[in-house]
Amino acid sequence: MSTLIRAGRLANPARRGPLSKITTTSSVRIISTRFSSSFQVARNHDKIQNPGTTKFYVNNEFVESKTSKWIDVHDPATNNLVTRVPQSTPEELTAAVDAAEKAFKTFKNTTILSRQQIAFNYVRLIREHWDELASLITLEQGKTFADAKGDVLRGLQVAETATAVTTQLTGELLEVSRDMETKTYREPLGVIGAICPFNFPAMIPLWSIPLVIATGNTLVLKPSERDPGATMLLADLARQAGAPPGVINIVHGQAPTVDFILDEPRIKAISFVGSSKAGKYIYTRGTANGKRVQANLAAKNHAVVSPDANKNHTINSIVGAAFGAAGQRCMALSALVTVGETKEWLNDIAEGAKKLKVSGGFVEGTDVGPVITPESKARIEDIISSAEKEGATILLDGRNYTPEGFPNGNFVGPTIITNVKPGMRCYDEEIFGPVLVVTHVETLDDAIDLVNSNPYGNGAAIFTNSGATGYKFQKEIEAGQIGINVPIPVPLPMFSFTGNKGSFLGDLNFYGKAGLHFLTQPKTITAHWRHEDAVAIKASVDMPTQQ
Repeated sequence: MSTLIRAGRLANPARRGPLSKITTTSSVRIISTRFSSSFQVARNHDKIQNPGTTKFYVNNEFVESKTSKWIDVHDPATNNLVTRVPQSTPEELTAAVDAAEKAFKTFKNTTILSRQQIAFNYVRLIREHWDELASLITLEQGKTFADAKGDVLRGLQVAETATAVTTQLTGELLEVSRDMETKTYREPLGVIGAICPFNFPAMIPLWSIPLVIATGNTLVLKPSERDPGATMLLADLARQAGAPPGVINIVHGQAPTVDFILDEPRIKAISFVGSSKAGKYIYTRGTANGKRVQANLAAKNHAVVSPDANKNHTINSIVGAAFGAAGQRCMALSALVTVGETKEWLNDIAEGAKKLKVSGGFVEGTDVGPVITPESKARIEDIISSAEKEGATILLDGRNYTPEGFPNGNFVGPTIITNVKPGMRCYDEEIFGPVLVVTHVETLDDAIDLVNSNPYGNGAAIFTNSGATGYKFQKEIEAGQIGINVPIPVPLPMFSFTGNKGSFLGDLNFYGKAGLHFLTQPKTITAHWRHEDAVAIKASVDMPTQQ
């Protein structure tokens, strides 16, 4: 199966089918001066002949960069070259902001109903191109195709909530005195900057694109230089949905691009998801320049297992949440806290992990794909080795894992480290790989103290059949997102992503009501319309005596 994209449109939408109809031998070849001159989206891991370059996107056009510096993008399962991404030049970065600034002058005045229609169209187009987006993610990021579909879905859900903007941005009005009203409503900020990570190439850009459109702002977005393909397609789908030129713009690169976004005065707010080191830098420099900044940082998410938990559900949940997406989720369940006799469940958890198939993301039945780069693999394996040196026990070792047919991939098998204590590198650092560290305590209070002593606060979960235990946990745990028998408690986007402590910097969280407030600013108007002015024939000269 092949599909040709010309001028940003899929020529044969009838060939797009559900996951059950996708085969590992099919491929999508994108040939377009709007997207990439010879960019292939394979539905297998075969080497791409003559990989093309990734364009940048401005004024609804794909444009070839004039840069002299290119960044290679590889398929993590094979390390074959997929495409080359430009370090956008200063002129190209400025052109993107010029386009966004110009577009904002008119787009901010469009009616909320017209922006809602763009959001409706965008949802439809994402659904129609779901398979293409997922294929780009699997090829460049390494996720299994099924997990990549889930990546798209979680972003799609944000786009779906953006269609409700007419009920989410309603203002307030009060008659504050006789014939005097005060009303408040929210207006768009202007040009928004977004800096996105590699681990969710569709979901995180979709935390920004549909909400920026719905609120009447414009956007300059930098996808990860490791996997930009899905973002590029999402940008052009926004064009097809009706976003005017300059509303959505995509730039590329590394530190120079980030610094440009932080320093450019016409960019009013910045959304960032990524590492703690980068996030602290972005927050400090961005706010110093007078910008709003929301920054999701690193995490160490704990799951506490109470002795009264349902054993089968608990084990399956832990295995899926710890090793899915090769552990490259900011909400991955990376630290397990066994309470009392539940430490005896560890062998069952290890047996469950052993059943997971580790292979390329397009291979049927794969559960765990590769990590993003060889450097990432080396770092993960170094942390595993450090645990041994510091006195922990490797219950299940995924180092030096080579699946059949993938001798050059960045694979780490599911790994379980027991007898872990705070202060060990494997506990203190976010590993961002398929590694579960296990600590043991005797009581629920000990577990709560352990979780709360961790500097991060993205999420925490408890497995229990006791309502009282669950309620105590949710009240006393300091993390911002709590799961009770839910291993990855990321809220659906009618709520906000509410990580806290060392996992978040800023005042307004992502998406939901907080996300809309981040992208808008309030305006308050007080108006006086005296009813007697409609009929009065003589002016009053007295000071008012009534309130």
